[in-house]
Amino acid sequence: MLKIAVPNKGALAEAASLMLTEAGYRQRRNSKDLVILDPENDVEFFYLRPRDIAIYVGEGTLDVGITGRDLLLDSGADAAESMTLGFGASTFRFAGPIGALKTVDDLQGLRIATSYEGIVGGYLAERGITADVVRLDGAVESSIRLGVADAIADVVETGSTLRQADLEVFGEPILSSEAVMITSANAEESAGFEVFKRRLDSVIVARTYIMMDYDISVDQVERAVELTPGIESPTVSPLHREGWVAVRSMVPRDAAQKIMDELYGLGARGILVTDILACRI
Repeated sequence: MLKIAVPNKGALAEAASLMLTEAGYRQRRNSKDLVILDPENDVEFFYLRPRDIAIYVGEGTLDVGITGRDLLLDSGADAAESMTLGFGASTFRFAGPIGALKTVDDLQGLRIATSYEGIVGGYLAERGITADVVRLDGAVESSIRLGVADAIADVVETGSTLRQADLEVFGEPILSSEAVMITSANAEESAGFEVFKRRLDSVIVARTYIMMDYDISVDQVERAVELTPGIESPTVSPLHREGWVAVRSMVPRDAAQKIMDELYGLGARGILVTDILACRI
């Protein structure tokens, strides 16, 4: 049975469970449940602190986990990033009092508060910067005002929390993070791993593409399929109306409206888009 770690709370938890549900797996209904068995799919889900997931997977206690790239790298665990999952994007950056710090070199000799001691320590060491990294479990934005640190390093999404604390980011981003699937050294040998990975792949594709159908005259087909090439090739079927065909193709979701405009300009009519719930490519 494949053993999978899922975030039990935090920004990644709901999105991870939704993806697993879309992939056809049973998920918990009560947030107090720590373990869920899904015998029909031969998997077992363990709901853990996102920060601990990489450790359990790295030790081989669990086969697969869903967590953030930042948490994986900070843990130092012997787990490997297997695939990105398309949600939970964030940027890890330095921040300090407005106007006080401009570049990473300005951190020399200062105190830096962070919840990601491993990432920050490694980043500074690579650049030859000596600083005192202060480990905090949360609310690092308050550390400067409280006199604990001179700067912070934290995940930045909109920057609103920093502005409320009279802080601003500086220097280049330390790390771009997102939700990832991580695996233990022997995960690929585990029963069900390839099926699990393939199912997550199918959810990502289904979220990325939509199905587009349209009718168009034969003399415009070649130009139309250049706009809608599909994954391998579009389906083109004759219509009862002489000189016209029906075309069906997968197109990128974020480009769908622009493609519809261009198809309409070529004379296509009856243009329809539908969601893809699941697929295998």
